[in-house]
Amino acid sequence: MNKKLLSKERKQYLKNRKCKQYLVTLTQIAILVAFLAIWEILANKKVIDSFIMSQPSRIWQTFMNLTSNDLVHHIGVTVYETMIGFLVGTGLGIMIAIVLWWSNFLSKVAEPYLVVLNSLPKVALRTSYYYLGRCRNTCYYSNGSSNFFNCNDFGKFEWIFGNR
Repeated sequence: MNKKLLSKERKQYLKNRKCKQYLVTLTQIAILVAFLAIWEILANKKVIDSFIMSQPSRIWQTFMNLTSNDLVHHIGVTVYETMIGFLVGTGLGIMIAIVLWWSNFLSKVAEPYLVVLNSLPKVALRTSYYYLGRCRNTCYYSNGSSNFFNCNDFGKFEWIFGNR
């Protein structure tokens, strides 16, 4: 938009709007800083229990030391496993949906089972009773296996094409 075409009233309106937005942002930042400062002071004065509520300085110190306790590595593993699970689940869902769309017979046969599965709580569909589907580092009773898959093979892509 050409600035020469704007009227004085429009320019004043835009200036007032920008000032209000700056004021809102500044107030939000001030509230956050005040909240953190009050929290830190109350924790230092022992008004609140810093063991239960922690305090901003300790949280910041822990955040700055993330690499010393391998948290970044564990976050990476969790994101990797989440993405693989999402992609495998989405791929299987799309393939099953295409098959059910294509075959009217299979669609009619599977319909009552799919309705029952959809009505179940999703927690009931977890893969392992004791460890809630924890697969990669499972070492106790399930030895890396779940009720459906051997989860130790998920890191290797050969398990998909191994039986060709």
